[in-house]
Amino acid sequence: MNRRPRLAAVAAGVLLTAGVGSTVPASAAPPRTAAAQAAPATAVVTNARWGGHGSFDRIVVDLRGAQPHASVRAVQVLRYDGTGRKVPLAGKYFLEIRLSPAVAHNDAGHPVYRGPKLLRIHLPTLKGLAMTGDFEGYVTFGAAFDSKPLHKTTRLHSPERLVIDVRRAPAGCGA
Repeated sequence: MNRRPRLAAVAAGVLLTAGVGSTVPASAAPPRTAAAQAAPATAVVTNARWGGHGSFDRIVVDLRGAQPHASVRAVQVLRYDGTGRKVPLAGKYFLEIRLSPAVAHNDAGHPVYRGPKLLRIHLPTLKGLAMTGDFEGYVTFGAAFDSKPLHKTTRLHSPERLVIDVRRAPAGCGA
């Protein structure tokens, strides 16, 4: 008679070790915290603007919400996202500005972006700016230059914005 409780304890230990007794239905699992339930915030791109300053030209992308990941890279040709069509901006050098996760439209699909779609610009360095995509969580811009763009990217807050400063080439230096 002394063996029965001992045998039951051994059997329970084997079952728990095997995982049979450790499964818990999802409805009994503890609820996730609000932070764990929140999806990554998606930035809303509302505008792009530009200006000439003493030794550089500046592009500013205005945002609403969280700052997205941003990449700025030199490309040979600017293309529209989704279609692959070439963007008709005149220039010898181009920068692609890519933000993600980001959108330039609302939940109903209507545009909230109020900046230029395709614009020729007459600054010493910056020659054109185009919104090249609002596609699958990416908002993309293209910028055109006559000389090789040396740029610096900065994130500014209150309000949220991405700033790309492009240094002007010294007088008489075309790349």
